[in-house]
Amino acid sequence: MNSINGLTIAVPRGALFAGTVEVLSSLGMDTDELRSNDRKLLFEDIRVITMRPTDVPTYVEAGAADLGVTGKDVLLEQAAQRAGEGGRDVYELLDLGYGRCTMVLASKAGPDPAHEALRRLGVMRVATKYPRIAARHLEQTGRQAEIVEVKGSVELAPLTGMVEAIVDLTATGTTLRENNLIVREEIVTCTARLIANPVSHKLKAAAIDDLLAQLRGLPTTSFGRGAPGGA
Repeated sequence: MNSINGLTIAVPRGALFAGTVEVLSSLGMDTDELRSNDRKLLFEDIRVITMRPTDVPTYVEAGAADLGVTGKDVLLEQAAQRAGEGGRDVYELLDLGYGRCTMVLASKAGPDPAHEALRRLGVMRVATKYPRIAARHLEQTGRQAEIVEVKGSVELAPLTGMVEAIVDLTATGTTLRENNLIVREEIVTCTARLIANPVSHKLKAAAIDDLLAQLRGLPTTSFGRGAPGGA
């Protein structure tokens, strides 16, 4: 089976992979090799390239792919923080609905350590893999925060006393509960999104519009339930 409408699509490896492949299969793409070969990155016959979700906007922006699928968390984190600041130049076309997670502010159970730090010191320390999202949310809600960016298990930071709170994605809340952390605020719901290269969106408008029509016609049960990440 050839590519869908002659378009090159960036597909995220990881938790969104299965759901995305299900969508492509529902559109008529032969995804057998894509499903069976988890080391191959470029599938030229079907015009699919696979990568980390955080890299999808980079490849789409550069024109290496016409379209891509990634989590809303990735798009928010890579968006411009302030006017004049460079964010990813991609178009968000469609909420695909699967991979539902919630970005939350969480802290240790009991009296809120973050609230107490704000009361005593006027500033709270927050660990996160999403420094832009965290900074934007706290700034918009009028709180001063020291943002500590971490790459690994963000839940460890408040347990060791390094910070008073974390900002992270959660799907079920299990990891938070296992580490005696509770959700204090829900910031934003994140799902898989279809994005496009702006030039492709203009030059290949008919093919992209046709694909969008096909996607909107699919039953939601065709979509997978993988999550972008988080606890």
